[in-house]
Amino acid sequence: MRHRCTIAALAAAGAAVSLAPCARAVEIDGRIDPQEWAQAQRIDDFRHTQPLSREPGRLPTQAWLMATERGLAVAFRNTQPAGVPRMRQHTQRDGDGTVDRVNLYVDFDGDGRTGYNFTVTLANSITDATVTNENRFNNDWDGHWLHATGEDEQGWSAEMLIPWHIAPMRGGAGGMRTLGIQLDRVVASSGERLSWPAVHYTEARYLSAFNRVEVPAYRQSLLAITPYAVAIGDAVGHASDVDGGFDLFWKPSGAFQLSATVNPDFGQVESDELTVNFSATESFFSDKRPFFTENQGFFDVPFGSYNNNSRLIYTRRVGAKADDGNGSGDVTAAIKLNGSAGGLNYGVFAASEGDAAGRDFYAARVTRDFERFGLGAMATRVERPFQDRVANVYEFDQRWAPNAQWSLRGTVVASDVQQQGRNRRDSGAQLRVDYDMGGGWRQQLYGLHLGRELMLNDFGYLERNNFNYLRYDLAKRKTDLPADSAYASQDWHFAGSRRYSDDGVRIADAVAVNRQSNMRDGGTEFVEASLWSGGHDDLLTRGHGTVRMPAKAFLSYERLRPRQGDSPWSLYTEAYYKAEGLGDLDQGRATVYLEPNYQVSDRMLLFAGVEYSHDPAWLLWRGDNRIADFRADILSLNGGMQWFIDEKQELRVRLETIGIDARQRQVYRVDAAGRPLRVEEAVPDFSLRNLAFQVRYRYELAPLSYLYIAYVRGGEMYEEGARRRDVGSEFGDAFGLRDSEQLLVKLSYRFEI
Repeated sequence: MRHRCTIAALAAAGAAVSLAPCARAVEIDGRIDPQEWAQAQRIDDFRHTQPLSREPGRLPTQAWLMATERGLAVAFRNTQPAGVPRMRQHTQRDGDGTVDRVNLYVDFDGDGRTGYNFTVTLANSITDATVTNENRFNNDWDGHWLHATGEDEQGWSAEMLIPWHIAPMRGGAGGMRTLGIQLDRVVASSGERLSWPAVHYTEARYLSAFNRVEVPAYRQSLLAITPYAVAIGDAVGHASDVDGGFDLFWKPSGAFQLSATVNPDFGQVESDELTVNFSATESFFSDKRPFFTENQGFFDVPFGSYNNNSRLIYTRRVGAKADDGNGSGDVTAAIKLNGSAGGLNYGVFAASEGDAAGRDFYAARVTRDFERFGLGAMATRVERPFQDRVANVYEFDQRWAPNAQWSLRGTVVASDVQQQGRNRRDSGAQLRVDYDMGGGWRQQLYGLHLGRELMLNDFGYLERNNFNYLRYDLAKRKTDLPADSAYASQDWHFAGSRRYSDDGVRIADAVAVNRQSNMRDGGTEFVEASLWSGGHDDLLTRGHGTVRMPAKAFLSYERLRPRQGDSPWSLYTEAYYKAEGLGDLDQGRATVYLEPNYQVSDRMLLFAGVEYSHDPAWLLWRGDNRIADFRADILSLNGGMQWFIDEKQELRVRLETIGIDARQRQVYRVDAAGRPLRVEEAVPDFSLRNLAFQVRYRYELAPLSYLYIAYVRGGEMYEEGARRRDVGSEFGDAFGLRDSEQLLVKLSYRFEI
């Protein structure tokens, strides 16, 4: 095959480069042929971004970049002599691991709005993710791209080819397109990250700080159809079922892209983590359904709290628990359009559930970007006939980076909900201001307002409304630590915050200090301490009164110790203390979590995570205005095996189980003034057992085409009463649960036309 490719001398960081045609074909085989890459742009100014000293890299790294008719081609040559251990381990797609790897980050429109991350490890495993909101990564998305690695005595190499149809992008001007590009390499044994340009994803300006590279505005079309079929046999319910559907992807040009699905795949082979949630806020789960992850980054507008999962579109709402309470919503079809026209980027999303209690979901978003300023707006609508409810949400966002030091991002949201003849309207807003003072010092001011009647959870995910939050954070990064220090870098944060409801009720003020460290052994360490003033909890009783709360204290410690030398062991440790109940600060929950991993070979990994918590005063709602605290012990296990039989086959075994024993200590009633008053009322002790077990075999038939065979077993048992047992017994009994037992076979195949 023949390509056209780029060539240029590297100009100043951030400047666009010139281009010239390339006459040779490029084969993605992990071996860098000098003749194939002779006319590509060569990059060798890789600098340390982990630690973030921006000093020249200790280990020589070269990369080559060129645009071809088939896609964006990148090659890395990583010098790694015998004295630097090579960390290789096959991982599942988007899996974690302390391994040597290289990354390509691409902003196809060069506007700092949406980026894509392509990772290749030394073992030729891959990760791909979207990047939005400057540095918010989401690896739910999977794309089809080419990659290969090679290895010799001096080091290792990697090659990638990213097709132009992988993402929507503007058509360019004058036959040219400007990309935002970053390249980096991670040396796992030391934790070093070497990058071009020298920016790190923890910085406030990350995506918009990529180097700008001009390439020919190649056009590439694609029509892909992925039908799937699933057969399920239920050994407990003595039933079986067969289902099927298909996903469609059509990209006639760079300026337009369509995704559609009929009876979408619900990711039956991608199990959620086992959780136990007694709080007033719902658990958040990621979405691995192919249609709902494709080009979803354009609709990813974070809003609602500092540094968590809140967002305006939470795709797990589509097909979630039905409005009549009978099972899940039956999604019949959905469609998504992304494109650009007249300098505007646009997207349209629609999904419909077809049963009697079905809902209809709609969203439309548009953005316009300038050199240092960007605007965006979105509207969503959910129609819920079974509840006689229509929910509309309107959003406007802006981002402004006047220079390299300042960054401002703001969002305004309004909701309009009509239900059974009643109309409820309210609004919210957030503002984040970042200032880099130089010398490793940074400041951040974050403010959030959520109106009492603001309702976003028909389509979005919002932990709570009726809330105001203000936080100031001062940070200092240290990279000039002594050579004999165990730490390669340390990032300190000192923060103060205030929380109060929109009714004027003071929730709490808080101060916190934390330190994130990169270790010279390639691991990480995190330490945090925070203290909350006395205040109020307005969520605990679910609308039956606000509870006066004493001061709270939180301590946490995390440490990752990767494999060293020839040792097959790695260890992740976490410990924390949370005093957040009605007792004194010495009556908090203490938790220890240990996760040892054993690498049998490059292709097989055994893992286990064991967590034990003891809480002498676990505060829970028990109905109406009644609360109670419990002496609780919680024991959980998460373990299993990953075996990559060969490049096409994978076997995964995973077991999760939880045991809880909770014994009532004191019961309270909350009076009109919010005081928890002790009462002599009976509240039963309780125990809980949970189990999730899966054995899954996967065979890759072709790119994004798989055969899955999975055995799944699970169950839950919640009991109240006088039975006196310890947490070990509850944990042991969990292994006998069998509420469901299924054998699942799924086949999907992607046809590209």
